[in-house]
Amino acid sequence: MAKTENILQKITELESQTGTKRTLLAVCPNSVSVIKAAFRSAKRNNAPIKFAATLNQIDGDGGYTGLTQLEFTKMLRNEAKSINYNGKYIVAIDHGGPWLKDIQNIEKWDTEKAMAAIKKSFEDAIFAGYDLIHVDPTVDIFLNSGQSIDIRLVAARTVELIAHAEKFRKEQNIPPISYEVGTEEVHGGLADEFVFDTFIAELKQGLEKMELADVWPCFIVGKVGTDLHTTTFDKEVAKKLTDKVRPLGSFIKGHYTDGVTNPEDYPLCGMGAANIGPEFTISEYDALVELEKTELEYNQKGEIAQLSNIKSTLWSLVIASNRWRKWLFGDEQGKEFEDLSGGRKNWLVQTGCRYIWQHPEALVARYRLYENLKRFGIDAESVVLGRIEHDMDKYFYAFNLVNLNDDLV
Repeated sequence: MAKTENILQKITELESQTGTKRTLLAVCPNSVSVIKAAFRSAKRNNAPIKFAATLNQIDGDGGYTGLTQLEFTKMLRNEAKSINYNGKYIVAIDHGGPWLKDIQNIEKWDTEKAMAAIKKSFEDAIFAGYDLIHVDPTVDIFLNSGQSIDIRLVAARTVELIAHAEKFRKEQNIPPISYEVGTEEVHGGLADEFVFDTFIAELKQGLEKMELADVWPCFIVGKVGTDLHTTTFDKEVAKKLTDKVRPLGSFIKGHYTDGVTNPEDYPLCGMGAANIGPEFTISEYDALVELEKTELEYNQKGEIAQLSNIKSTLWSLVIASNRWRKWLFGDEQGKEFEDLSGGRKNWLVQTGCRYIWQHPEALVARYRLYENLKRFGIDAESVVLGRIEHDMDKYFYAFNLVNLNDDLV
C-alpha cells in the first residue's frame, strides 16, 4: 500500500476506535525556512507532515526555490535527520497540469508541449521518491475568455497523465504512489454537483479502459468556500462532498486554507487534508521586517556598520519580478504597482516574496541582517523559524494531529 493511503487508513481505523477525526496538514514548501519550520513544528507536535510542492516551486529547472525534485527529497531527508525527526512525512506534487507552471502560460506553450513537460515533471518526481501527485489539467489557455473547460476533457487528460505516471513507475520498479485529482479553486470546475459527478464517472471509466481500475485517487479537491482571498470554510458543502466521495475510497482535499477562521471544522467535516502556503510566506516576511526594526534600533546607537535594508530589498525584488501581476483582481488589471492601494501593495509583497527568496540580493540582505543581529546575541534565523512554527502549530492542534505519530509506527 502507498504511504499516503497507509496513513489515511490508520487515521480511519483510529477514528472508529476513538471517535477522533483528523485532517492531514499539507505545507507548500515555498522557502527553505518553511521546510525547516515544518519539520520542527511536526516534531514538537509529534505529528506527520505533508509537503505539497507546485512545479513553479520545484521542478527540473529548479523552480523559484532553486531545487529540482531530487534535490528537494534530499533536502527533506537531511532536514529531518538534522533534528532527529523520525515521524512520517509525505512528498507531493501540487497542481501538476499543463499551463499551471507560469512559464508555460506566459510563453503560450501548445498543448502537446505543455503535456509533455508535465509528464517529464511527473517522471522526475517519481524517480526522486515523491509519494503523491496532484493531477490537475483544469486549465486550458486556448479557451475563449469566460469559457469553461469541458469537464470530460479534464477527466481524459487526468487519465492520460495518471496512465503515463503509472507506466513510468512500473518500468522503474518503483513502489506504488498516490494520486490527488480535481480542480484548482480559482479556475472553478468541480463546484457544481453535476460537473463533479460527471468528472468522477468519466475518471472511473477512463481508468478502467486503461486497465488501471486499481488506481484511484485518495484525494479529490473540493471547493469548500476558501480561496486566496476568503477565510471561511463551508462546513455544509464539505460534508456533502465528503459523503459523496468516501464510498469511493477517497477524501476531500481543501486548498487555500491560509488564515481560515475555523480550521477546527476541517476534521469534523471529514476533510482528508488541507493545503497552506502563502500564509507561511507572510509569517516569514513579517518576522524579517520585525527583526529589521531591531537592527535599526542598534543602528541609531551607531552599532551597525552596514544595514541589511531587507524590507526595501524585498519590495524592489517582488515589484521587479512582475509575479505580483498574477494575483491582481479584475478591476486592477493593467494597473502599475504604484497605482494600487497601500493594503494591496503590502499583501502582494508579503505573499510575493516566495518568488524571490532565493534571489542573490535577497540572500545577501538576509545574511547581513542575521550577522548584524548575531553580534548582539540574537539568533535571527531561530526567530524567523519560530514565527513560522507558531503559525503552523495551530493547524496541528485544530486538525487533531498532535501525537498521531505514536500510532503510525
